Amino acid sequence: MSKRKHVNVAAALTIATVLSWSAAPTGQVSRRVPYREIVIPAGTVLPVHLDTSIGSDISRVEQPVSAHLARAIVIDGVTAIPAGSAVAGVVTDVRRPGKVKGRAHVGVRFTTLAAGNERYRMTTRVNGWTGRSAKKKDARNIAVPAAGGAVVGAIVGGKKGAAIGGAAGGGAGTAYVLSTRGPEVRLGRNRAVSVRLAEPLRIRVPNS
Repeated sequence: MSKRKHVNVAAALTIATVLSWSAAPTGQVSRRVPYREIVIPAGTVLPVHLDTSIGSDISRVEQPVSAHLARAIVIDGVTAIPAGSAVAGVVTDVRRPGKVKGRAHVGVRFTTLAAGNERYRMTTRVNGWTGRSAKKKDARNIAVPAAGGAVVGAIVGGKKGAAIGGAAGGGAGTAYVLSTRGPEVRLGRNRAVSVRLAEPLRIRVPNS
């Protein structure tokens, strides 16, 4: 390397070094931080859309769940988390509806956030969804066959026939209910979910 080229390279390195440092208030030299930290307080709601379908009949505990931020989170006029940032978590609870009692349920906790080139651990509250009760429907399924049996029994043999037919119809309805599960709970892709922070989340954003 010629002497001129050596001097130019040395000068470039010196300039780069100077640009990467700044004078501290005390007059000492300190490294310039390329980012600053923003604290998103506990209780903040992160609006996300699911990228993974979940449900009481299709999910299992510890199954990964992915989603993305529906809109940016802005703190004091600064975008702390851009829209579209990836959010991930796991299924925490799955319960299928019972044949006699018990409603369907599925729970999810989101634990990580990817914003820019950074990945963060976060603590959020569990999101849970419970299926509808089938009690009223079950009552109809038992009562209607019972009434139908009573009508048929009355036609065949009067009051005694009505009693026999009613018992037979009620038995058929009860058997149907005991062999059928209640409604499942399902959440498809793009389902809007509100994720609430349980603890503050510290995010690093580039200095402007």
